[in-house]
Amino acid sequence: MDTPLVYIVDDDYSLRRLLEFTLKSWGYTSQTYANGEQLLTALEDEPPQIVLMDHMMPGLSGLDTLKTVREKNPDLPVIMLSAQGKIDVAVELMRAGATDYFTKPVDLKRLQFALNNAMDLHRLKDKVRQLQDTLESTVRFDNIISSSGAMQNVLKLVDKSRNSDINVLIEGESGTGKELIARAIHFNGNRKDRPFVVINCAAIPRELLESELFGHERGSFTGAVDRKIGKFEAAHTGSIFLDEIGELDMTLQAKLLRVIQTKQFERIGGLETYSSDARIISATNRDLLAMAEERAFREDLYYRLCTFPIKLPPLRERPSEITLLAEHFLNQFAARENKPGLNMASETLALIQRYNWPGNVRELQSVIERAVLLADNDTIRPDDLPQALRFSGDRGGGGIPAEMFSTRDDVLPLEKVKEIAIRRALQLHDGNMTETARALAIGRTTLYDLIKKYDIRT
Repeated sequence: MDTPLVYIVDDDYSLRRLLEFTLKSWGYTSQTYANGEQLLTALEDEPPQIVLMDHMMPGLSGLDTLKTVREKNPDLPVIMLSAQGKIDVAVELMRAGATDYFTKPVDLKRLQFALNNAMDLHRLKDKVRQLQDTLESTVRFDNIISSSGAMQNVLKLVDKSRNSDINVLIEGESGTGKELIARAIHFNGNRKDRPFVVINCAAIPRELLESELFGHERGSFTGAVDRKIGKFEAAHTGSIFLDEIGELDMTLQAKLLRVIQTKQFERIGGLETYSSDARIISATNRDLLAMAEERAFREDLYYRLCTFPIKLPPLRERPSEITLLAEHFLNQFAARENKPGLNMASETLALIQRYNWPGNVRELQSVIERAVLLADNDTIRPDDLPQALRFSGDRGGGGIPAEMFSTRDDVLPLEKVKEIAIRRALQLHDGNMTETARALAIGRTTLYDLIKKYDIRT
């Protein structure tokens, strides 16, 4: 990257010259301006990487200039300087979007550190923007594979909801692509240039989840050594995707309900109220209405989240898409592994089409990725598929090898049933030991012992 450019804005000529000389010694180039009007004109021609600006200036004040800069370029780091060392001034500037704040005379060592941090932030946001551009190209409607009527109906609902602020609840089994649909709603809608923040409610312990959602103040609990910005605050003006919302405990459900109703919240340990205009998109693989009837989920929260429900059908209910998805993943992973021209044998394709896919699209993706890696020549053969697919005939159904059945009474040895159950659970949960143990209703230690006993490689 070229030498970072900093705009210095201050009505004090001597200070502008001092800062210009100092920044040059730190490896920055700079341009100087005497007031906010000059800065705003310059920003139209060549935006810098950082703005360093005085708070008190004649004409357009530093605060008003900062607000205008934020409206036009919300990601541009702006460091404010002020001769007033008052706390309320600092709070006002930070609320208006200042990246940092210094009182005059400026501590140059601290300023250098702040500039370096701001530059790192600018580079990071550039990378995020590039990744976001790449992501947007992958979640366009024409990139979502759908040949079945059920998925076409889903895409119609996505199209209807993408430019609205309505709360969306995406329902479907694990692996059906709920997060992909959530991203399609956001990145094809009117908030696509704003943050898309994801949080998996099942992956974070309850005692940490509240902090992840709403943030905390320094010293609010043991281990809170710094202030933390929560996901709702980070998602302001964008979208927040609450995955596995059915795992949220009742206390947090009440707090989430308040955020939906008032768009306000407090950080843990704090008294100040913050606002978030984040659009809420949530997802679940559980029946929330049944949970509400059993008082395991708040009924009022359910109806708030489920204003616009989208139901994703499992892969077994859209068999016409299995081949399309398999070919898509084949091309994707073959390109990554530098195996051009790789194809599937007809018997391999037949097995893929016949399988029930309990893990849905995610399982199909994992199977094709593994097969691409295992394929020795230019063809994926049945031996490159997992055992569950190779023996998924009518008799064995559900991935149980047919020859394991007794010819006399059609039963499996108990130990083999255990082994198959563990293998299948590991496959469905992508090798996650905690989720696998929970699905099998056994402890993690027991699971490890059984994996060792049956020589299962994870």
